[in-house]
This record gives sequence, structure tokens and C-alpha cells, in this order.
Amino acid sequence: MGDDARMGDDARAFERVLAEFAPAIRRLAGSYEPDSSRRDDLAQEISIALWRALPGFRGDSSMRTFVFRIAHNRALTHIWRRGRVRTTEVTEASAVSDPAHSPHARLEHDERRQRLHAAIQSLPLVHRQVLVLALEDLSHAEIASVLGIRENAAAVRLTRARQALRATLGVAR
Repeated sequence: MGDDARMGDDARAFERVLAEFAPAIRRLAGSYEPDSSRRDDLAQEISIALWRALPGFRGDSSMRTFVFRIAHNRALTHIWRRGRVRTTEVTEASAVSDPAHSPHARLEHDERRQRLHAAIQSLPLVHRQVLVLALEDLSHAEIASVLGIRENAAAVRLTRARQALRATLGVAR
């Protein structure tokens, strides 16, 4: 296969992966970076890292695990570069309005989302990581693979993260 054909295949594969995972990448970026312009930068950094890594994907894991592993690593590099591992400031919550709800219901929904987002942002990084991946519906095994830990450790971290989130939100079990 010629280089031009391979580049075309790589570009199509990248476009398919990005189309499938772009919303999840944005949500993951938002869990690491509350500032909207920096969050956009982080999402772009993740996309570039995926473009570079995709040709090396061998299928040893699912594509979803591969994408989240790349995104997670890039996000860690991003926050370490900024010298921040923990942030409590939430500058905005991504709002998705549902025309079926009344303005009052939308306001309540947005307030709950902002409160949850702020609570997650206030947690230590180790808790944020597992919560965000669990919210993306990754299994314990997939979370373990993304974070480079054992499955049992992922389950324990997730349990502790949920407890910490409940405590932060003041929610009884």
C-alpha cells in the first residue's frame, strides 16, 4: 500500500474515532480543566495525541480503552504542566438544554449539574479520575487498564471516590 493510501486510511480511522469519542473527550477534559479556553486546549491536545497514537493501535484493548488511556495521560501531562493537581473553581458547566423541560426545570437541572461538577472538581485527582471514567460507563477492568492499576484497585478507588463525592454533596447513602 502506498504512503498516500495509508495516510488516507489513517485520516479516515482518526475521523471515525474522533466522531465516536469527541463528546467523551470533552467531558474528560472538563473534569481536569474547569477553564473553558484551557479545556478546549486540552481537548485539542488529546485529539493530536490520538492522531499520533492511532497508527500504533494493535488491538490489545478495546478502542474505547485506548482512547481513554491516551486522553487520561494527556490530561495528566496538562495539569502537571500547569502546576495544578487539584482545583475547586468551576467557571462554567456545560449546559445542554432540553426543550421538553420548562425553564424552571432546566434551571434546577443546571444547578444540580453545576453542583455535581463542582463537587467532582473539588475531589482529589485520584477520585476524579475513577469517577469520570465510571461516568463514561467504563467497567472496572477498563478503568484499571486506563489508569494502569489492578482491577481490584480500580473498584476500591471507585468505592472510595463515590463515598467522598457523597460526603462532599452531603448526600446520605
